[in-house]
Amino acid sequence: MELALSPADAAFRDEVRAFIKDNYPAEMRVPNPETDLTKEQMLLWHRILAEKGWIAPLWPKEYGGPGWSITRRFIFEQETTRAGTMPPLAFSVTMVGPVIYTFGNDAQKKQFLPRILSGEDWWCQGYSEPGSGSDLATVRTKAVRDGDHYVVNGHKTWTTLAQHADWIFCLVRTDPAAKPQSGISFLLIDMKSPGVTVRPIITIDGSHEVNDVFLENVRVPVENLIGEENKGWTYAKFLLGNERTSMAGIGRSTRYIERLKKIVKAEIPEDDPAHLEFIRDIARVELDVLALEATELRVVAQMARGIDPGPAASLFKIRGTEVFQNITELTHRAIGNDGLAIREHPVSANRFMPGPDYGHTASEKYLNSRKLSIYGGSNEIQRNIIAKAVLGL
Repeated sequence: MELALSPADAAFRDEVRAFIKDNYPAEMRVPNPETDLTKEQMLLWHRILAEKGWIAPLWPKEYGGPGWSITRRFIFEQETTRAGTMPPLAFSVTMVGPVIYTFGNDAQKKQFLPRILSGEDWWCQGYSEPGSGSDLATVRTKAVRDGDHYVVNGHKTWTTLAQHADWIFCLVRTDPAAKPQSGISFLLIDMKSPGVTVRPIITIDGSHEVNDVFLENVRVPVENLIGEENKGWTYAKFLLGNERTSMAGIGRSTRYIERLKKIVKAEIPEDDPAHLEFIRDIARVELDVLALEATELRVVAQMARGIDPGPAASLFKIRGTEVFQNITELTHRAIGNDGLAIREHPVSANRFMPGPDYGHTASEKYLNSRKLSIYGGSNEIQRNIIAKAVLGL
């Protein structure tokens, strides 16, 4: 299945390609932007897109979005991921922004949306807790009303890039007596508030990407409550739908498959029996990507006709993450011993790395990609959603 573009959409695709080629900062082309770049470097492309008016493809024009059709959103996502550009700040633009303009009041929209678009405010996500990851209905962080403030106490974990964040959007329990999903609220918390502590978590690949966030008697103004008290579960599900739909990662997987082919050609002689085995494995994963892309195109076509994608978000999350994990595993195997080293962090450390450049981050990428099937709602949870919504089990 192919997406037949109108002449206008084809021209838009060419415009996006040319804009990326001419404007993407060279200093951002590093192996792992999330951990190799400083906060200011990560914001370079965000600000370029903001100036162009392309920073928030999903947003309606009235709130600062480009007002694109679903087809153009799809084209933009495909072209940017295939080019390997760093996406806009996901927790800011893709997640909390749509929650604010959909469920927030006018004062909240006026305060937060322009600063999200400009990159002035960097947001992180306060969902997961120790013991409450995929099962978010069991969150234990409490918010107790005290006059015109909530007093928040709790512990959020695996909080991505919280070390850079200005704000955190949190699920908090405001009614402990209610049913789990019914007693949760959605709060916006200034990271500079007294009582907020960020502690780094160094992951198995040696990088600092995630954190613990401790909230101790943090006073949050009541006006930072999104929507109604105890209705946060509704807003959380809305946000997670946006997050999971973007996890198919067709462009990223296609880019890494092409890289894998070059590595196999360089590392494994054609007369080696392992060469044919790799060719077969690559063919299988390419077919997986093509099948996922065809499914995504069907969903795009449905959405363009106003049809809700339903549980497709869960399907994209499962297959997109598993396919990319398979690609990183094949890459790691193809490189062999040269892929066993782990880079020093920070990456500026003056240490010699043996072997070809593509081997320097193979283990790092392989290990880091293990998280993909866990965050955003584990793949086991997504299968349960599909079983219930599609199969009626």
